[in-house]
Amino acid sequence: MQGIRRDAVRVVVPASSANLGPAFDCAALALGVFDELIAMVTEDDGVLVEIAGEGADELPRDESHLVVRSMRAAFEWLDVEVPGFILRCGNTIPHGRGLGSSAAAIIGGIVLARAMVVDGPERMTDADVLQLALRQEGHPDNLAASLHGGFTVAWLDEDGRADVARMDVHRDVHPVVLVPPLQLKTSAAREMLPETVPFADASLNVSRSALLVHAVTTDPTRLMAATEDKLHQQHRAAAYPDSVAIVQQLRDSGVPAVISGAGPTVLAFGDESTLAAVAALAGDSWIVRLVEVAAEGAREVPVRAEE
Repeated sequence: MQGIRRDAVRVVVPASSANLGPAFDCAALALGVFDELIAMVTEDDGVLVEIAGEGADELPRDESHLVVRSMRAAFEWLDVEVPGFILRCGNTIPHGRGLGSSAAAIIGGIVLARAMVVDGPERMTDADVLQLALRQEGHPDNLAASLHGGFTVAWLDEDGRADVARMDVHRDVHPVVLVPPLQLKTSAAREMLPETVPFADASLNVSRSALLVHAVTTDPTRLMAATEDKLHQQHRAAAYPDSVAIVQQLRDSGVPAVISGAGPTVLAFGDESTLAAVAALAGDSWIVRLVEVAAEGAREVPVRAEE
């Protein structure tokens, strides 16, 4: 296996919250909740997958695993043959909750494979990573945030290639995530969207999306207006009525809140002083956390001595 590192390689990749209200399928925020991937080549063919944390009881442990598929795609892109490897997944990003777990798996797998190839980082740029990832995810919003960190706006050009603008987040932007026990597949959530929307609704979302960039990067006092949406959240309310109710209650009390991605997680913006009030609305079955914005995206980090 010429050109392949023989030592263990470790990558961390952040969760993400897409849409942020109005910016459907284009804006996302990287969150300080990380999955950890460790891989090492072996002399044997095939893969050995170990999973701890989220999805440990449900996810496959063979070539069908999403991280493995993403790694294989990256190895093929880099034109290297890796018959076998061990993969350890330490998952903390909730699955099926609108926090970009699949995007993190795809980006993490590609970045991990790139790091395992001696000259991989020189031959595969981040732009290449995003384009390769797009083949599996279909939409660049969560992918871009997991890859670059911070606040991202991503889009597709006329040729279907993804591009991204990354921006630093204002120091007073503090995400609070409210994660319910309910899971929802993104594909199921998309089926609930209408084929057409009123012009006035589209116009509102365009203006709020533009304001969102200003609010997240420069003036968080504008977040309430900047997170208004008429395109998607109301159409998916039947899938997670409790989440929608909490969003409305928070907004009525002056807390900017949205459905995170396709849901059902709620994303609010507040601080320690609002955390207790948010938790009281959610109830005991929800996980409520004040999290940091992840300034960095997927990256290789040193392997710990015990690993």
